[in-house]
Amino acid sequence: MSVLPETHSCPRLARRRFLWGSLLGAGLAVRPVARAAADSQLPSTEIRLALLLGNRNYPQPFDLPPIPKNLRDLEAVLERRGFKVTSALDLDLPAARRALEVFIAEAAASPADATVFFYFSGHGVQVDASNLLLPAGLNPSAKGELLQNSSMQLLSDVVRRLPARREGMIIAVVDACRTGLRAGELVGLNQVEAPPGCLITFSTGAGKPAIAPAVETQNTFYTGSLVKLMGSVSDQTTFPELMQLVRSDVRETMLNHPVAAIRQLAQDPFIADHTRVRLNVEPKRAGAVAPAAPDIDEDAVLKKLEQLAWPAEVVQVAEDFLKARPESPFAPGVQVARDGARSALKALQRSDVRLYRSAFSFNPDMPAEQRQDLLRCGRGDKDAAARMAWRVRGQNTGGYGSSAAQSRYEGWMQFAVALGNGIASYELALHFRNTGQPLLASQFEARARDLGYTPPPDLDNVRK
Repeated sequence: MSVLPETHSCPRLARRRFLWGSLLGAGLAVRPVARAAADSQLPSTEIRLALLLGNRNYPQPFDLPPIPKNLRDLEAVLERRGFKVTSALDLDLPAARRALEVFIAEAAASPADATVFFYFSGHGVQVDASNLLLPAGLNPSAKGELLQNSSMQLLSDVVRRLPARREGMIIAVVDACRTGLRAGELVGLNQVEAPPGCLITFSTGAGKPAIAPAVETQNTFYTGSLVKLMGSVSDQTTFPELMQLVRSDVRETMLNHPVAAIRQLAQDPFIADHTRVRLNVEPKRAGAVAPAAPDIDEDAVLKKLEQLAWPAEVVQVAEDFLKARPESPFAPGVQVARDGARSALKALQRSDVRLYRSAFSFNPDMPAEQRQDLLRCGRGDKDAAARMAWRVRGQNTGGYGSSAAQSRYEGWMQFAVALGNGIASYELALHFRNTGQPLLASQFEARARDLGYTPPPDLDNVRK
């Protein structure tokens, strides 16, 4: 994570000096819901657990002054949303692993519908396609082998060890620098796939560092937006919708910042969503007063929206709803659906995406998870699009079965790539290589790297 105004840079990031004002400038305006403050005093009927790890203390010039405030502010807003929070600052690797083991054990003992929230803020690096979370005291400019042996790996050490939540949700949030170390390596942690039931978010995307003020009184951009919106969005906003709103807020705040250098370093947060249940930011509470019935049939419109997969229809219904009820507590979620559908439409209009409206049609025998993924595809979900492609491949164990099936597989993968899925792009490169289309293979391999995906060394060696 890079520090401004006197930039404590990530490796190879130039030092700069800036004079600048508030971190949170022109962002997404969300009106607080007055009832939430009163209801938050009532006991939650849900189990929600959170572990927050933040590291400020790194060898100079890599220290990160905003991290303590990040932890304090996020802990406060999570507690208001019904979480039992464990917060730890500046742990070395053994202490961080002990804290994680206790948290994993507590999560394992919780009900199947529990919500598990993991947050890390500090330095992060990519080494040999693995995403590393650096403990306090470790120099981010150290050699890759030392970093691998002295850090936690996001997926293998954290996400995949948390017990699967069939009826609940695992949320992993990383507000870190995301810097590669090798000469010529792309800046940015590697793209990841979220396991079933999991939502993973990074504070910035491939090719962009996360930046922070060099003072203790301000948050980093990403955590500042997360804290603000988690405390102010309506109770009916889901966690995936919240993360999409945070993503938009971070981009808008930085792109409209008065300091030109900050606008140039504007972050575009990364989201990998494979959640299976609808989980609102505000938990169910014993004795909570139900909201007053709306004077229009919002439920009917929302039900219609939830049944639409074709992006153009999603955009139209969502825009009509937002015009009629801009102050509805459901408006943030509808806005996310509309914006995602716009991204899907833009992707479908690309000349290198051969996917048509018929692919977004339901059939009576479609499994529930496939139906859910198809709905997400209509809202621009890059990971759901890849899963649709994998189903086409999996349904034809002896190859693709037909040229039509192969074309459908390629179409869904092209759609996933157009939405920003670097993993899908690399898989498509391997597919085209195996089917004797080296030019397309080369194009999609280059696209994968442009999107920030670095294949694991063993896959890369096999390919070569």
